[in-house]
Amino acid sequence: MRPSALEKVFEHAEAAFRSAPGIPPGSESLADRVWTALKVPSEQEHVIDPEPQALPVCSFLTDALQDSIALGGPISDLAMAFQDLALELCWERRRNAETGPGAFFHGHANAVLAGPNGLERRNDVVAGASLMAPGVRYPDHRHPPEEFYVVLSPGQWRQGDGSWYEPGPGGVVHHPPGMVHAMRSGDSPLLALWFLWTKD
Repeated sequence: MRPSALEKVFEHAEAAFRSAPGIPPGSESLADRVWTALKVPSEQEHVIDPEPQALPVCSFLTDALQDSIALGGPISDLAMAFQDLALELCWERRRNAETGPGAFFHGHANAVLAGPNGLERRNDVVAGASLMAPGVRYPDHRHPPEEFYVVLSPGQWRQGDGSWYEPGPGGVVHHPPGMVHAMRSGDSPLLALWFLWTKD
């Protein structure tokens, strides 16, 4: 059975996406598939339920949410719903995080909300959250599934060799399949939810 806190995050994430300014071209068809799938809770059971776990960087979570909460509207609703869910999540470092740049190892955490190893186990969508302390750069990476982010804080993104840009709290970021991308935080922590379609 899907936890009510997770249900609220998915509902408010969809509302925040649909109200975002300047939704990137190509992201809406992906999002439609994701939101349609997430409307039906998975009945898959875990062999071992993921236990809640925090990392030191989780101390930045409240600061990372404050800008979105202050904005009001759908992004504020999402931020408050995520704040309620955060303590139920298993926050972990990225694989091979020790090879990341600078303060990356201690300055980041990811949590999987839905997916093969998520709070909700499913195989069609992988959804999660990334949190970074101020002054941290997430390494360049790529993956076959198409992806979009709903951004909850200040922070910058980049695709390939392009320029860094800041979508801002309430913004949406879209990465086509196989696109090299990265993100970095500035003076404030970075927090974003991400969604990948993995069924095809």
